[in-house]
Amino acid sequence: MTNSNKKVQRIVIAGGGSAGWMTAAALSKLLGKNLDICLIESEEIGRIGVGEATIPPIRVFNQLLGIDEQEFMRTVQATFKLGIEFTHWGALDDNYIHSFGTTGKECWAAEFQHFWVGGKQKGIEGEFGDYCTELQAAKQGKFFGSKDSPLNYAYHLDAGLYAKYLSEFSQNHGVKHIEGIIDDVLINGQTGHIDGLRLQSGELIEGDLFIDCTGFCARLIEGALNTGFESYSHLLPCDAAVAVQTEKTAEPRPYTQSMARDSGWQWRIPLQHRVGNGLVYCSRFISDEDAIASLMDNLESPPITQPRIFKYKTGRRLKGWNKNCVAIGLASGFVEPVESTALHMIMSSILRLMKLFPHDDISQVNIDEYNKQTQEEMERIRDFIILHYKATSRDDSAFWRYCQNMAIPESLSHRIELFKDTACVCLTETELFRIDSWTQVMLGQGIMPKHYHQIVDNMSDTELKRFLAGLKQMVDKQVAQMPSHQGFIDQYCKSASMT
Repeated sequence: MTNSNKKVQRIVIAGGGSAGWMTAAALSKLLGKNLDICLIESEEIGRIGVGEATIPPIRVFNQLLGIDEQEFMRTVQATFKLGIEFTHWGALDDNYIHSFGTTGKECWAAEFQHFWVGGKQKGIEGEFGDYCTELQAAKQGKFFGSKDSPLNYAYHLDAGLYAKYLSEFSQNHGVKHIEGIIDDVLINGQTGHIDGLRLQSGELIEGDLFIDCTGFCARLIEGALNTGFESYSHLLPCDAAVAVQTEKTAEPRPYTQSMARDSGWQWRIPLQHRVGNGLVYCSRFISDEDAIASLMDNLESPPITQPRIFKYKTGRRLKGWNKNCVAIGLASGFVEPVESTALHMIMSSILRLMKLFPHDDISQVNIDEYNKQTQEEMERIRDFIILHYKATSRDDSAFWRYCQNMAIPESLSHRIELFKDTACVCLTETELFRIDSWTQVMLGQGIMPKHYHQIVDNMSDTELKRFLAGLKQMVDKQVAQMPSHQGFIDQYCKSASMT
């Protein structure tokens, strides 16, 4: 079944920021020869602009666009990210790193965590993270990489500079940039599709496919099309954040910091020229004023901006694609930033749209497949993030007691119980967070398996000890040869403003 007999050629992107300009850049570079793309944004409408930590798939996105890594990093004041350090999450004074790397070595029957758990039960000393190069490099403040690097890494970047960089990139690839505020969304009385957007200036922008990148307000997908929203607030209770930027006074760590507080958690993200800071919190357990005070009391360096508060709802739009409108970024939904997934979900939505792009017409089967994949991705990421709050022994505040006792999805409950009993992590092929991620967070927050795969016992205790020691020595040797994180930045991608 089709809704139109005409080709889809006129693409209208409503909203700029990271979502809008990432969309414009990808469509214009990879599909743009047959498309007429315009992006509408207004400088009067502020951007969230705090999405400064990323995860490794962003490198694939940049490579698809043909972006030079060194130039990109210099322009957006980027540093390297090898993972996230979590402090006070499982228990007060606990500390672990969820790194991006592969840990140890697996065999056909069992992943590495089985060998590590077996070793632990046999009295062989060593932390799970001892067998991961990225994790040890992060702990020691080291880095060595390039586009061909064996290390799995991401970036800390200035979200405002990233949007500006992609704006210039997109316009160089033919995207028309329209400055203006959307005054009205014109709906076709027969099809229910969006016909066009009328700006406050009176100009009418018509299109075949509309991309809603208007942030939490979801001006098109919700404001005009009344698509509906599924809330995750009972599973992810935080609903606000306060952000502030501070001076750079020390060498940047090659990882993001996430420090649990009484009613939420604090982030710290080091860039080349400054540090991004914020507190994510639940407004049922702390006031905005106290949240600001908590953040300002826990800064490492002097602030250079005033704190800004953002309110949000966790959840997803019931349809990411409705009629001839696709929501990308915050307009489509939001889980929360603890695992730095915001820019990734923008990227995956764009790639999904391009794979299912309606060149000849907009068909319902295409829309349904897009929405099915979007829902599955959101729910899998949601479950991984809920794990951080649920797997805690903290009972020192009302917020953490709520998290410890809240009901969780059966899909997550099963995964926790399976790991606790057998050390197994069973995933689908398309999940974003892989076995290493689930294992590092569950072990880091105190979930220790009772059993392990019996193939481990095919090795004698001496063989197992030698096997583990050999893997650790290999990691230690690799990390010892690396320069410091700051030293590598200085020779590889130092920003002109930092010289």
